[in-house]
Amino acid sequence: MKTKHYNVFVIGSGIAGQTAAKACVASGLTVAISDKREFGGTCSTRGCDPKKIVIQFADLAQHSNQLKGFGIKKSPKINWKAVQKFKTSFTKPVPSSTESDLKDLGIDLYHQSPKFISKNEITVEGKTISADKFVIATGYVARPLEFEGSDLLKTSDDILNLKKIPKSAIFIGSGYVGMEFCYMLSTLGCDVTMIEVSDTALTQFDSFLVEKLIKVLENNGVKFMFNTKPTAVKKLKKNLKLTYEKDGKSKTIKARKIFNTAGRVPAVEKLNLENAGIKADASGVLVNDFMQSTSHEEVYACGDVSSKSLPLTPLSGLQGYIAGHNIINGNSKEFENPLVPSIVFTKPQLASVGYSEEEAKSRYKNVIVYKGDTSDWFNAKKEHAEAYAYKILVNERTQKIVGAHLLSTHANETINTLAMAINAGMTIREFKKQIFTYPSYTNDLKSMLKDDD
Repeated sequence: MKTKHYNVFVIGSGIAGQTAAKACVASGLTVAISDKREFGGTCSTRGCDPKKIVIQFADLAQHSNQLKGFGIKKSPKINWKAVQKFKTSFTKPVPSSTESDLKDLGIDLYHQSPKFISKNEITVEGKTISADKFVIATGYVARPLEFEGSDLLKTSDDILNLKKIPKSAIFIGSGYVGMEFCYMLSTLGCDVTMIEVSDTALTQFDSFLVEKLIKVLENNGVKFMFNTKPTAVKKLKKNLKLTYEKDGKSKTIKARKIFNTAGRVPAVEKLNLENAGIKADASGVLVNDFMQSTSHEEVYACGDVSSKSLPLTPLSGLQGYIAGHNIINGNSKEFENPLVPSIVFTKPQLASVGYSEEEAKSRYKNVIVYKGDTSDWFNAKKEHAEAYAYKILVNERTQKIVGAHLLSTHANETINTLAMAINAGMTIREFKKQIFTYPSYTNDLKSMLKDDD
C-alpha cells in the first residue's frame, strides 16, 4: 500500500493539537490530526468544563447547608440525572463540532492512536503515513496503579458519568482531581474516604491553607487516611474491598466505588516513541524552548505531554501556537513559562499564583509573609463560611508582591487580581491604592496587606 504523506501530522485533538494544526493549515501546509478518543480533548469533554458544571451543584448544596437556620429551611434536593443531562448538553456536541471545524479547514482526521515505525513514519488505521513534521499533543492519562485488582478502579471519567451518587466511595490520591471530587460526592450524600500515601493532601499548595481545607472536608464527612498504602482491591457482591497498609499493619475497608485519583502522567506509552528516537521521561516528551524534541528535530510536543508544561489549559493553547509558529517560520519563537494561577474547585476554593513561601525565601534575601485566618471577616460571616484564609508574599526590598495563596469562596476569581498585580510588578502601596467594589472578596485583598504606610 502506498504511503500517504503530509507536511504535518498532529497526534492529539485537544486545544494544543488543534491550535498547532490550524496554524499550519492556514499557512498552506497539508495537515492531518489523529485521536484515539473523541475529538476535542480532555478539558472540554471529560475534564475542566464538565467538572465545573457538575461541581456547581455541590456548591449550591454546600452554600445552602451553610445558611441553614439563617433563612434556609431546607437544603435543595439535587436531581443527579438532570445534572448529567445538563452536563451532556455541553459535552456531547464537542466531538462532532470539532471534527466539522477541522474538516472545513482541510485537515484530514484519523480516529486511532498512531504508532511510530521510523523517524518519519507512523501507522494509523491500518495505513502507513509519513510526514515532514510531527506534533505530539496527547495530553495526560490517569497514572496506572499496580497492585492486585487495580483494574477494578474507576477514574475521573467514570465520576463525571456516574448514573447516581454512590452510597460510599474511596479515593486513592489527594491531588486536584481527588480533592475536588471527594468534596462533590461527600456534599451530595456519599460516605467518602480519602487514601493518601504521603502525610498530607495537595502537596503543591500552601500547607497553612491546605490544613484548613482538609478540616472543612472532614467536617463535611470526608475521612482522610494519610501515610496509607493501598495493596489490593477485591470485588464483593455489592462493594469493593480495599486492602491497605498503615502503621505496619494490613487492614481493609469497603465501598461501592473506588477511584484512582493518584495523579496523571504523559500519554506516550502507546506511541512507540523509541522507534523514532524520540526521548521522553516522567515529565513528558523532552523539548527545548521552541517546543521541539531534543532528540528529533522534526518532532514538536506541546500541552500537558511536553516536558515544559504544567497541566493547565491556558499553557496548552500557548504551546500549540508556539509549536505551529516554529514549524511554519523556523525556530523563531521561544516558550517562556508565564505566570499562571492554579485553582482547586472545592468549597472553599484553594488558589495559588507566583512563588510559594519556600520558593520566595530561597530567591529573595528578605520576604514579608502576610498570613491570616479571616473567617471572622464580613464576607465569610455573611455566608457562614467555615474557612477563609490567605498568605501573600512580598519581596521586602522592592515591596513587590511575588506570591499569593487564597482559600475562599471566590478564590478562583480573586486570584486573578493578584496575578495581574504580580505581572505588573505592583508594590503593596500601588496595590492598596486601587479602588474595588465593596463589600467584595477582591476588596478584602487590600486588607490582607497590612502595610500601614
